[in-house]
Amino acid sequence: MKKDITIPEVTDIEMAIVYEYNDLYKTDDWNVYLINNKDVDIEMVVIVSQGFSDKKTTSLLRKKIEKLPANSFAKIEYIQPELFKLNNRFQVTFFENNSLFEKTFIFKENTVKEGALRMISSLKKRGVLAK
Repeated sequence: MKKDITIPEVTDIEMAIVYEYNDLYKTDDWNVYLINNKDVDIEMVVIVSQGFSDKKTTSLLRKKIEKLPANSFAKIEYIQPELFKLNNRFQVTFFENNSLFEKTFIFKENTVKEGALRMISSLKKRGVLAK
C-alpha cells in the first residue's frame, strides 16, 4: 500500500528573501518571493509560513495564489528583520498538471543578512535563496 504511493519531487520552484527599495514608503524592505522556473503554470498555490526556534514560535501565516504563470514570480509577504534570528519555514503546496506537489523551504537562523545577498537572475534583484 504505502510502497505504491509515489511522491513527486518538486523541481524548478524557489523561495527567496529579497532586500529592495519600497517607493511608496521610501524604505528598504525585506520581502519573500516565490519563483516558478518551470515551463508550465502552477495552480492553487498555498504557502504556510512560520518562524521558529527552541524557545520561540511565531503565528502561522497563510497565502494563496490562484495561478503562478510559467517562468514568473510572486511577492508573498513582507518579513521583519527581527525574524531572521529564527528559522523561517515556508511550506508550499500546489497543483501542476492535476498532480499535487509539496515542498518545504527553510531559511536557517541568522543566514539572511545584507552580507549574504546575491543577484537572483530570475528576479533581477539581490536576495538570499532558501536551501
